[in-house]
Formats: sequence, C-alpha cells, structure tokens
Amino acid sequence: ISCTVGQHLDDQSIKMSLMMSELKRIRNIGIFAHVDAGKTTLTEQMLLHSGAIRTAGSVDKGTAHTDNLPVEQRRGISVRAACVQLEWQGIEIHLIDTPGHADFMSEIERASWALDGAVLVISAVEGVQAQTELLFYTFRRQGIPMILFINKIDREGADPERVLEEIHHRLSVQAVRPEQEEELLDVVSSLDDEIMERWLTDGEVPQNLLLNRFHTLAREGEVCPVLAGSALKDQGVEALLDAIVQDLPAPKAIAEERCGIVYALAEDSSLGQGAWVRLFSGMLENRQPIGEARITQIRDITGRDIGRLGGGEIGIVYGAGQLKVGDVIGDPKGLPRRIDLGSMGMPLMTMQVRPQKEEDREALRQACLRLSAEDPLLSMEYIPTTREIHLHIMGHIHQEILEETLKTRFGLEASFEKPTVIYKETIAKEAVGVAIYTMPKPCWAILYFRIEPGERGSGVVYESNVGFREIPERYQHQVEQALPLALKQGRQGWEVTDVRITLIDGGYHHIHTHPLDFIVATPWAIQDGLEKGGSRLLEPVPDLSFDLPEEAVGRVMSDVSLMRGEVLETVSEHGRTIMKALVPAASCMDYSEKLAILTGGRGDMSIRLHGYQECDPSFSCIRPRTSVDPLDTSKYILAARSALNGNIFE
Repeated sequence: ISCTVGQHLDDQSIKMSLMMSELKRIRNIGIFAHVDAGKTTLTEQMLLHSGAIRTAGSVDKGTAHTDNLPVEQRRGISVRAACVQLEWQGIEIHLIDTPGHADFMSEIERASWALDGAVLVISAVEGVQAQTELLFYTFRRQGIPMILFINKIDREGADPERVLEEIHHRLSVQAVRPEQEEELLDVVSSLDDEIMERWLTDGEVPQNLLLNRFHTLAREGEVCPVLAGSALKDQGVEALLDAIVQDLPAPKAIAEERCGIVYALAEDSSLGQGAWVRLFSGMLENRQPIGEARITQIRDITGRDIGRLGGGEIGIVYGAGQLKVGDVIGDPKGLPRRIDLGSMGMPLMTMQVRPQKEEDREALRQACLRLSAEDPLLSMEYIPTTREIHLHIMGHIHQEILEETLKTRFGLEASFEKPTVIYKETIAKEAVGVAIYTMPKPCWAILYFRIEPGERGSGVVYESNVGFREIPERYQHQVEQALPLALKQGRQGWEVTDVRITLIDGGYHHIHTHPLDFIVATPWAIQDGLEKGGSRLLEPVPDLSFDLPEEAVGRVMSDVSLMRGEVLETVSEHGRTIMKALVPAASCMDYSEKLAILTGGRGDMSIRLHGYQECDPSFSCIRPRTSVDPLDTSKYILAARSALNGNIFE
C-alpha cells in the first residue's frame, strides 16, 4: 500500500511540475490606453514582429486584426475587446486589445478580469490623460502589474521627458526607465534591503543583480517599467515584447479546486453560445458537466479545438448552458481579485429603444436581451403594460454603436429616445411596512418591516429580529431572497438604496403557508413601508477630471458652477491644468462635446460616478413600473399565482 501511495504522490508531483512548467510559458496580458493613444496600431506591430501575421493592419483603413466587427472597421475605433495569441522568446502571449473610448469602460473592465498583467499606452504628445489615471489606479488597486509605453514619439509636439515627469507626478514615482541606471538604482534600492545594503557597503551594485531585482519587483507590481517608441514607425516594439516576457508575471501556481470567470460571450453558427473563460485553477474538459449542462467543445484563442482548458489559460467553452458574463465557474475563493461589475464606470443614463416597425418589437426585445447578456451593465428592462424597452448606456458614442449594432448584427432598425438620468430612491422617514397575506386561501405569510433612512452610499442593510419559532429559517431565507426584487423599484419607479431594513415581527401557519408565500409578501410589505415613509429622489453625481489648456480654465470653472457643481482641486504644470470637480449628472452629460468646441479639441474630460445626493424636494421624475405594483394587492396576488405572468419575479 505504501508503494502505491508513494507512486501516486510521485505521479502527482510530476504532473504538478509539468503544469507549472507550462504556466511559466504563458503571459495573459491586456493593452489599454486613453482613446487615440495608438494601442491597436501597437498591437498590430507586436503581432507582426512575432510572426503571428504577415502584414500589419491599419485602424484608419479598417483592416486591424483585432477590430473585426463591421462597426469597428467603418468607424476606426475599437468597440469590443479582442483576444489574440502570439509567441515571443518561446513564451505564449495571450493579448487582449481593449477599446479606448470611455463609453466602453465596461468592456475594458471585463477584459481586466482575465489578466495577469497590463500594458498601459500613453501618447507622447497628449501625455497622461484623465482615463490614463483611472486605468492606472484601478490596476494598482487590483494588484495587476503594468508596463507603461510612451507611444507616438515621432509625432510633432512629442515630449517623452515631459510625459515621464507627468507619470511621476500623477501616477507613480516608481515608474522607471530600465536603461537609466541611476534612476533604476534609486528606485530598486528603496524597495529592496539587499540592494540598499550592497550600495551603502560597496558603493555599487552589479548590473545583472540590479536588473534581476528590478524584473522581480516589476512582476510583483512594485515598480512600473517605462518604455518609449512609435507603433506607427515601428520603434520600440521588440523592446516592449522583451519587457512583457521579463516584467509581467506568468499565471500563478494552480490549485486542485477549479475556479474560472466568464468575461465575455461568443457566438458560433453551429455550436451556439460560447463563453470566454479565464481559468485560474483546476481544469475544464470536453463532456464535463457544468450545472445541468455538459461541455461540448473547448477552443483556444486561435479558434482551435483543444478539448481541455487548464489553470492559467484562456479559451472559449461551448455547451455549458446559459452562462452569463460575470459567472464564476467553480469555487469563487480561487479568484485572485475581487470582481465588481461597474467598478471602472457605471451607466448614468437610461433610454427607451423603439423599433421602426411595430412587428419588430419582440425581435428587438430579444436582441436587447442578447446584448445585455454580453454586457450586463446595459440592464435591459421591459415594461409589459406599455411594451417599452429600456437600456442603460454610458454615453452618446455608446448609443450610436448600439444603434448600428442592432442594424448590422440583428437587421433591426431602431431609434433611441432622449436619455434620462438614472435616479435612485430612498425613504424620507422611518416607517413600518406590513403585509398580511392570509387571503384567498391557501396562503399565510405575515411580515412587519421597520424601514429607516441610511447614510449616503450605505446601500441596503438588512437584519432580522424575529426568531425561527415565529418564522422558520427556510421562510426567512425566502424573505432575504425577495428583497432585491422588492427594492428594484420604489414608489417613484427607481431602485431603492441607502436604507436600513429590519424584520421586526411576523408569522406563518403550519398548514396554510405555501412555500412561496413569503416571497410574495416581502415586496408587498416593503412597498407599504416606502409608501408610508415617503420617497426621496437621489441623483447621480459624477467625479469629473478635466485636463485643460490654461486659457480654458476660467471658462470651465464658470461652467461647473452653472451646472450646480463644485471644483475640488486644480493643479497646473507645463501649460496644462488638471481640474477635479463634482457635478450632478443631469447637468453634465453633454459637456464633453461642449468642452471639445471650447478648447478646440485640446481639452479632455473623464467621468466616474462619485455617489448619489438628494434632489431638490420639489423635483419629481416618475418612472413606469416594470411589473404589477404590490400595493395593488388584488392584481399583484393574481399575477403571483398565475405562474409569474405579471413578471413580479424578473
């Protein structure tokens, strides 16, 4: 028996060693930038140098290999993240080229879930821009190591030294040019005690030791290598590929427990829906069950059928049921970082979509459902009573792309109504909501909730003060399950937030209580409390970051004031001013277009949600209900009992 066990352990060790060796030969990276910094052109050159393609494509001509959607080719912008594979120095690089426009921040965010490292491209002319900062600090917070590439050094007005100063001032003092030995020594010695001791003792540090420590610190995300070049003129591309191999980490050691994340969806004419999966640990194989479904095929990034996906790899999984973007396959504890949908940017506007032909309405609804599955932040909502279709959008470019996508991909002509800011609601004062659901039999569920205003940004806080003798645990679990449904729309039709909800009393009947009675009663009681306590409308307030020529600062300050906003900070350097401000979304959603005209295209602005604040009490914005109002109890109970026909559980 001991020989058998020993042999098994040896086999496991060999298997683990082989898999570790395979992982060292992989780099999962993304390439990111502010719009027009040249990242797609850089990707083309990297593919060309590695031999993955024979001729570099052009963004302007619509021939870029990572811009394969018709809308991308026509407009010359990236809309969807695209994954390509190349090889350099025996290392297999899985590279995700992402959109640059802020309206597609959700696409950028989802791509980051799959990565171990990132290349952040910065224009040598425009320098560090608002979105550059957002991307840098998001990756830093997530612990994703980065290489900074200063692109377009061939352009008129390029100033790499000025950009490096901006990097040190606005991003990190630990951003280092590896060829600058003194700069390298200063930064590495400040982070490595052994290097510091060698420097103080001997007065010098061997170059190979210094570089080895630098590469290690870069892979750990402690320093950021800075390189410069021109993608258009093919300068610095091979140095960047070398840096990706040396300074960005391989996937970490795998565990036996399976864990992966679905970060995008794919569609195949014969295989149906596929899921782009980054597997962090464990393994997926053909015919393996996932839930009630069974995998039919696994493809690698190039589209080749590989039959299995190992920890550290990226691939497309088919036949795994209706997986959605953001779904975790296996144990969520294996995720290397927290996955928060909307952490880089949330839609602040909602708009109604109308078909040009009324007979296309159902087809339009299905198309919007499909797009929402690919991008959950679209949050498609359907109002059965009016047959209205609503989508959440990031901005005007996003809207235009959606309109074109519906036409080219689904063959649907659609128009978009004027957008409305996405408001939220909270309760005005403490109240007790009651539901006594005892008729018509058989049913029995009694609930009393105390609902109180919460602090801004606190979300929904729930607790139960009722023992399991009064309401058994299984029914209390149903109450918690039903709360998101109950708070999906308040009395003015918007999502309810910043409330404290406490279950203070209730009851059940050991004969008459049906298993779903407490799910039915919960929205009823919550809406009763919100009606009694009154509604406060909350409006989104974005954090605006402006990058301005000095002559435009006074005008923008004045505009911020007129938009009911507040300037928080201004910092001037090199003839430019960085201004931070808080401005209600309803006032500033069109301001980027005005800013472009005001500054002759030399001003830049990024938007990120800061939080919500109370609207003026006299302001009202009623949104139609997407389901039966629980306070219309007769219709509500009828809808609940007729196989969810009233969509109360959507």
